[in-house]
Amino acid sequence: MITSMSNPRVKQVLQWQTKAKERRRDKVFIAEGPKMFEEAPEELIREVYVSEGFAGACGDKLARVGYEEVSEEVFRKMSDTQTPQGILAVLRQPSYDLQEILRNGRDGEQPLLFVVLENLQDPGNLGTILRTAEGAGVTAVIMSSNTVDLFNPKVIRSTMGSVYRVPFLYEENLLHTLEILQEHGVRTYAAHLQGKTYYDSFDFREPTAFLIGNEGNGLTEELAQAATAYLKIPMEGKLESLNASVAAALLMYEAHRQRAR
Repeated sequence: MITSMSNPRVKQVLQWQTKAKERRRDKVFIAEGPKMFEEAPEELIREVYVSEGFAGACGDKLARVGYEEVSEEVFRKMSDTQTPQGILAVLRQPSYDLQEILRNGRDGEQPLLFVVLENLQDPGNLGTILRTAEGAGVTAVIMSSNTVDLFNPKVIRSTMGSVYRVPFLYEENLLHTLEILQEHGVRTYAAHLQGKTYYDSFDFREPTAFLIGNEGNGLTEELAQAATAYLKIPMEGKLESLNASVAAALLMYEAHRQRAR
């Protein structure tokens, strides 16, 4: 059992919890709690730590992948949550290839459906969008390189396990990525204040990508102008726009509704 905070493995976990640079360097992320552990693909699991009082129902999987027991005090320090759940896994970051996604989609049956995020900064927004994307049948989530780190512990918690199942990519040049999507017949729609047509007036049964911008500034003019069309979300009162994750959810589920007919 590990009982000291000076243990090198404990120190390394703390670095991964708090520093995106460390996670990128080692290509890992951390998932906490029995649900996140149970849903984690075993081939991604690198290390597992449990508190000495952990009594979660993860016995069979724990026995297969192995684990290290740590004292309650040390586990509290290792955890990123105020109420630790007794189990923490270090996982390898999955990676995806855009060309392969374009060839095969998510299930090989539904038309392609993407959410493209430019410079989102709120971890909760990103995690919620990934979780909603799974429910709406989105093929993949594509992000600009300046978008918040997907492997931030707050994002991982917000995904509720969807991070294991929804393909995602960070792209240095979103304009170039949009060109690639459009070359593959994907129509790109910008949620934009200049949109004149309500979103439910478009046909999303064909390959589709929704562009969602930064929480405060929206899409950059350059990226918005590259879209196939602007769309509008109805807005009452004095509001100009919705929360990014709410806007993305409306669009994703409109596409799902149309395709489910």
